[in-house]
Amino acid sequence: MPAHAQHLPSSLILVGAGKMGGSMLEGWLKVGMKASGVTVIDPRPSEEMTRFCSEKGIALNPANPSPADVLVLAIKPQMLEDAAPALNTYLGPQTLIISILAGKTIGNLKARLPAASAIVRAMPNLPASIGRGATGAATNAEVSEEQRLMADALLSSNGIVEWLPSEDLVDAVTALSGSGPAYVFHLVECLAEAGAAAGLPPDLAQRLARATVTGAGELLFQSDLPPATLRQNVTSPGGTTAAALEVLTRDPDGLKGLMREAVAAAKRRAEELAG
Repeated sequence: MPAHAQHLPSSLILVGAGKMGGSMLEGWLKVGMKASGVTVIDPRPSEEMTRFCSEKGIALNPANPSPADVLVLAIKPQMLEDAAPALNTYLGPQTLIISILAGKTIGNLKARLPAASAIVRAMPNLPASIGRGATGAATNAEVSEEQRLMADALLSSNGIVEWLPSEDLVDAVTALSGSGPAYVFHLVECLAEAGAAAGLPPDLAQRLARATVTGAGELLFQSDLPPATLRQNVTSPGGTTAAALEVLTRDPDGLKGLMREAVAAAKRRAEELAG
């Protein structure tokens, strides 16, 4: 059992048990959260989630759940307004809220949940669903150190957690790691198309592109070397890789400039959607 399991809460209410909420729940149980301490609230749970709760002994949609140590909000952001009155009844004076609602600031949550005090705003990404996520998280002033450790124990069950010095950085996290998996998937698409254009059968180019990116990602995961060093290790002077990188690093139209522009656009949109 991970060392930080000692900081897991004794009681937790999960509101929203869709793909991300369900994946987080599985992660919590794997690191030692007791199923008997978990309550799931979801007006339309999937058959799979209903069966999972039954098998694990997790309370699903009880009539009047008692306030818990932690309330995790994993519903769709647009559902917050309608759900707020019920959510307030799940809050005790010491309840920590962990919200993964995209675009909903701590101020938004406080305005809609008058009983709220300690709040963690977190932005996980899609790989959290397989335990390899990257989550950025920020707290308000009411969050105690023990509550922050509690949140860290829960969020890190699905990957790495980076604690932000300010909530203002959440939009940048959204633009980088939140949206980032889509950039990588698009890279695979582009790499496969380029391979086909170079003469490979499209299905073969697709398989090679996919294996190349997943293999490089796993190497990054397992290695302590910086990405720049790994890149240099693949690049022989005057070789084929060097010829390709000369195109990709050409400023201002190279990959670096495009990526900077893409992340900036995602950050602007995140700021526009906040509210």
